[in-house]
Amino acid sequence: MRICMVSDFFYPNVGGVEEHIFNLSQCLLAKGHKVVVMTHDYGTRKGVRYMTNGLKIYYIPIQIFYNQSVLPTMIANIPLIRYILIRERIQIVHGHSAFSSLAHEAMHVGVLMGLKAVFTDHSLFGFADLSAIVTNKLLEILLSNSNHCICVSHTGKENTVLRAKVHHSRVSVIPNAVDTARFAPDPNNRPKNNTINVIIISRLVYRKGVDLLAEVIPKFKHYNNVNFIIGGDGPKRELLEEVREKADMQDRVRILGALKHSEVRDVLTKGHIFLNTSLTEAFCMAIVEAASCGLQVVSTKVGGIPEVLSPELIILTEPSVESVERGLKLAIERQILFRQSSHSPKNGLNGKITSNGKSHHVNGINGLTGSSPVFHKRTHSDGGRKDQFSRIENNNSNFSPNHKRTISAGNKSEFNIAKKHFQGPLCPYKCNKIVSSLYSWPNVTMRTEKVYRRVMREPSKTLGENLVSFLKTGVYPFLLVVSLARIILIILDYLAPREFIDICKDFKMKNGQSKVPTRPRRNSFRKYFEKTSHS
Repeated sequence: MRICMVSDFFYPNVGGVEEHIFNLSQCLLAKGHKVVVMTHDYGTRKGVRYMTNGLKIYYIPIQIFYNQSVLPTMIANIPLIRYILIRERIQIVHGHSAFSSLAHEAMHVGVLMGLKAVFTDHSLFGFADLSAIVTNKLLEILLSNSNHCICVSHTGKENTVLRAKVHHSRVSVIPNAVDTARFAPDPNNRPKNNTINVIIISRLVYRKGVDLLAEVIPKFKHYNNVNFIIGGDGPKRELLEEVREKADMQDRVRILGALKHSEVRDVLTKGHIFLNTSLTEAFCMAIVEAASCGLQVVSTKVGGIPEVLSPELIILTEPSVESVERGLKLAIERQILFRQSSHSPKNGLNGKITSNGKSHHVNGINGLTGSSPVFHKRTHSDGGRKDQFSRIENNNSNFSPNHKRTISAGNKSEFNIAKKHFQGPLCPYKCNKIVSSLYSWPNVTMRTEKVYRRVMREPSKTLGENLVSFLKTGVYPFLLVVSLARIILIILDYLAPREFIDICKDFKMKNGQSKVPTRPRRNSFRKYFEKTSHS
């Protein structure tokens, strides 16, 4: 099959969508498919470029409109998109991200040319604010003619079915994946002293919960052996720098700025805990990469995050300052108890943590400083309302399966049970093994191929069927756009016939994989010249 991946977001831009496109393309190339990527130009990066294993990238010269996305004209870029699709003999146009105008436009042109269109939605949207209403309606219009839609989580599928009004039979759930061999643990990279590093890696924007993070960090001002390492950049970076100055935590909060993807693993392996404070998330690749590196993950319970990792790998909290603080304290306490138990088998649940230069006794799971910040007593003797976080922690602790009930600090028998079965965080290498069994790119590629084969069996829609599909969305003026786009394609077939467009050659390796055409060496020209001169 011949596939064209289209998105506004690709290398040198760094993010989850970019990594997904690149890794999926590499796996498809390894299986013998023809894959090209279409995106807009990035500065001086224009024209055609080649990446690993012959992955061909078209950086087309289109003006960026907002947030790395091009202006959604729907007709202005038809000649260029048509030229690339014909030149590469594309069969399937695969668009990525609802924020990408170029992906929607290329899918629209591909459908009018009789090609198959597949769309992968990587995000969640609301229904109330103006931007969500406009985006959802545009998505409904453009997906009405697509052959299939892929979501990265079941929550994302429900969200897409509701906001884009796509029938559930046309939506599949294929999660993201991670290269666990690349994101392997390295405990030797962690600090040798009693320091506990909390890692945060994300874009510093509102949607990633940076405002929530800015309120959580000062809560740990008095825990001198807890440091924060923040990777990423964005408009909210100034807020974090301001909070760091006000809390006088310059030596304990490091803001690294934007990271290359090759640098992420080195930062993750320096930490013990990974903190994610996203307010909305369809999948969250960052927590999977962190778990693969052996970190204890603390994350807000939003979107599709609860279905990403198994309970022993993640502590889920509500998206509030108090809940995130409790979850982070629990993760820190687990690290301390596990560290102390490894040095003192008999008294494994007793340890110390430094606060303001003083050592405080840690007694079991009662808290970091002898109090009970994590678990609270029941409000009634008959088992009335319990603390909300107790229920969350109960579902994500490492207690024995036979003791899944909520542990109350005031109940000695339950406390002894928890003390007996508490084992702390999992071994980093075991975490990596669990993640590798859950998410792998070969599995994602196999499931994506099934979607491709399914859409290839579907008959192509006529112009009348396309117009009827758009008519059902209720946006009648868009029929004029579709009609105009079809007229432009007819004119282009007359002015620039398909037979006048050069078809790209497919370079094959011995094993059948695509190969980048390389310039012959100078010695090759010399040997050729000598051979022809003697003949």
